[in-house]
Amino acid sequence: MGEERDGVALTNLDQPLFDGADATKGDLVDYLDAVRDRIIPGLAGRPLSVVRVRPGQEPFTQKNLPKYTPAWVPTVTLWAETSKREIRYAVCEDRRTLLWFANQRAVEYHVTLGLAGAFDRPTYLVLDLDPPEGAGFDVVVAAAKLVRRALADDGLSGVVKTSGSKGVHVFVPVDGVDHDVAAATRALAARAERLDPALATTAFIKDDRGGRVFLDSTRAYGSTVAAAYSPRIRPGATVSFPVDWDDLDSVTPADFTVRTAVALLGDDDPWNSRMPAPQKLPDDLVAEGHTIPVARVQAMHEGKRRARAQRAQQ
Repeated sequence: MGEERDGVALTNLDQPLFDGADATKGDLVDYLDAVRDRIIPGLAGRPLSVVRVRPGQEPFTQKNLPKYTPAWVPTVTLWAETSKREIRYAVCEDRRTLLWFANQRAVEYHVTLGLAGAFDRPTYLVLDLDPPEGAGFDVVVAAAKLVRRALADDGLSGVVKTSGSKGVHVFVPVDGVDHDVAAATRALAARAERLDPALATTAFIKDDRGGRVFLDSTRAYGSTVAAAYSPRIRPGATVSFPVDWDDLDSVTPADFTVRTAVALLGDDDPWNSRMPAPQKLPDDLVAEGHTIPVARVQAMHEGKRRARAQRAQQ
């Protein structure tokens, strides 16, 4: 089964999308096409990483575009310090590019927090809230409310969406440079943790979390995050879906899938319509953040220290 839309040949639309998706490739294409005017604003201008899944294979992340990519797909070439090479990323800014990716079985759409050419000025501060193993969505909702309180205490506001997996993402539009935004993210997580340390933690090392919700403040600098409205390779083919703060208690991530999300949206675009204007970072938040070590670096040093201590006891 195949068809053509906007000059893009769409093939094998009746194939299952992935194991446990309860959806076909055609469902993915139809969903992305239906939400194109809502998802593309969050992708435009940003280097795009996708997660693709081919029949019978494990999902894989694609950053560097394949040689067979059509010439009309917008691209940006960036130097990757970790792999010491140039990466040619797509920049998805139109329906045709989105449909081409959908036909490539690109299920997940992850973007940088800064625009191409302006990585030193991320447009969002992002906290990623992850529940402990075996916990329900209710504990994540409770932790998200702590973050909202911490934001309000500093005169800031943000929006929230399901991650499409088990947690939520809190986005705060900001006007600031990367090192200050990263610092403010750490401070915001620390302040939310202090509101209820029995519920939430900033501990990067999993064994130190003690069954609490992890307030992940490491989405900074060149990090990426699943875009609003992006499908996820999760059971049921869930979608990262915007939720009003007051509705968090009455939803679960499984409510939003490539088959249900379009009808739930209707004509609305809750992510872009609810997004506040960029906000200046409060000086006290930035200052506190600069006193907090970067979680990944701190965890690396702590891991080495524990390994040395363990060897010394042997």
